[in-house]
Formats: sequence, C-alpha cells, structure tokens
Amino acid sequence: MSSRIRSTYVSAVISTSLVLFLLGASGMLALNAHRLSVFFKETLSLSVFLDDNVSEADAAWVRKELDAAPFVRHTRYISKEQAAKEMEELLGTDFLATFEHNPLPVSIEVKLTAAYANADSVAAIEQQLQAIPYIREISYQHSLINAINKNIHKIGLVMLVFIVLLFFISIVLINSTIRLSIYSKRFLINTMRLVGATRAFIRRPFLIRSVWQGISAAVIAILLISGMIYIVQSEFSELLGLVDMTLVGILFFILLLLGIFISWLSTYFSVSRFLRLNNDELYF
Repeated sequence: MSSRIRSTYVSAVISTSLVLFLLGASGMLALNAHRLSVFFKETLSLSVFLDDNVSEADAAWVRKELDAAPFVRHTRYISKEQAAKEMEELLGTDFLATFEHNPLPVSIEVKLTAAYANADSVAAIEQQLQAIPYIREISYQHSLINAINKNIHKIGLVMLVFIVLLFFISIVLINSTIRLSIYSKRFLINTMRLVGATRAFIRRPFLIRSVWQGISAAVIAILLISGMIYIVQSEFSELLGLVDMTLVGILFFILLLLGIFISWLSTYFSVSRFLRLNNDELYF
C-alpha cells in the first residue's frame, strides 16, 4: 500500500470514526434517558414538619408510616438540633443566639419515587399526609417539580429529532468520505476493467477493505465513547449507577454493525459508479 493510499485510508477511517462517535454518544444518551429522568425526579423531596410537642416515639411512628407508603423512596429524620446545625452551616452564623430556645421544628425529609414526582401526584400525596397525626405542615417546591417534568419531556423530544437528523447526516458524511477515497483509485478500477476483470472481481478487494475500515472506525469510536464514560463517572461519581452497561454493550455492537454496513454499502455504490464511467469521464 503506497503512502498516498495509506493516507487516504487512514483519513477515511478517522472521519468515519468521528461520525460514529457522535452518533454513538447521542445514542448512549438516548438509551439512558429514562435512567437520567428517574435520577432527576428522585432528587425531589418533601419537607414534613411535625408538631412542636411531638415526642421521639411519635416522630419515629410517623417516619415508619411514611416509609411504608408506596410513593416514598427514602426518608431522613431531622431533629431540632440537626435542623439548627444545618441552618448554622447555611447562614454561617449561630442564629440561635438571638432566641431563648430552638424555634425550628422536628421534620422528616421525604424523597419521592420517580413515578410520583409530578404535580398531580404530589398534590394528592400532600392531602394524604395531612391526615396523619402529628404532621403540622408539608412544604415542597411546586415550581421545581413542574419545571423538571416539563423540561424532561422537551429534552426527550429535542434529543429524538437530533438523533434522527444526525443519523442521516452521518450516512451522507461517511458516504462522501468513502467516495473520495474510491475516487483516488478510479484509474486503477478502469485499468482492471479494460483488461477484462469482472465487476465482482474488481469490487471484491474494495469491499473487503471497506469491512476492515468499518471495523477500525467503530473500534476507535467505541474507545472514545468508553473514555468519555470513564471521565464523566470519574468527575460525577453519583452518575455511576445511571449508565446501564448492558445497553452500552448493545450500543457498541450496533456501532460495529453500522460502521461495517455503511462502509460496505458506500464502497459498493462508489465502485459501481466508477465502473460505469468511460475514459473521458474519469477526468471530471
């Protein structure tokens, strides 16, 4: 393989791998979109404030009732002392110095399951909790719940449109890259045709090379995506459980098949096109 042909081959592999990387990264986000949606919804919480004179035993009973509810994922008991400590860390000063006694109530932080993290469900949950003894008040961010659910649907729609467009753009770019690669060998194709080689015989080495080109490009794209996953999980360890490695493995296999298929198909049509050209058309 001459240096020029080798350079053309490497350029085609790199171009194809970058396109597959973009397509694979978008696909990975789409495959894990549900997990990301669940993650953000489960960050929502309710603050359940109890009566001032509630005993520890009664507070423990309330928490037990909450833990048994189907809409509760996790609860955290916050005593008066713990609430004062968290308030002091937030304000950066001992605000209790201005009070004769701790005015903060005993509370329970309730993390909701993703299925109930929407405005209608939370409103129904609020009414249900108000019927439990010793619960004085329930507080949560209405606007945040609405914003998360609204934006999740918007992001999902935008991502779907983006992936569809990227898929077609990927096919066009890979096809153009391979066509340019075959164009540099048009005189070789014509020479083989003139000496009587059949079309299948002429196509065969190009198609075999296209398969290896697709495999090489897919492997590079897979390594890039793996590196991206490693970096993201290193910087954001809480996202470790969000990536479904089974789905990622399926995505990698699809990228491999896609790289081979698009490279093979583009090569087949490009070689066929040059086989139909006459001697004069080879120079244009």
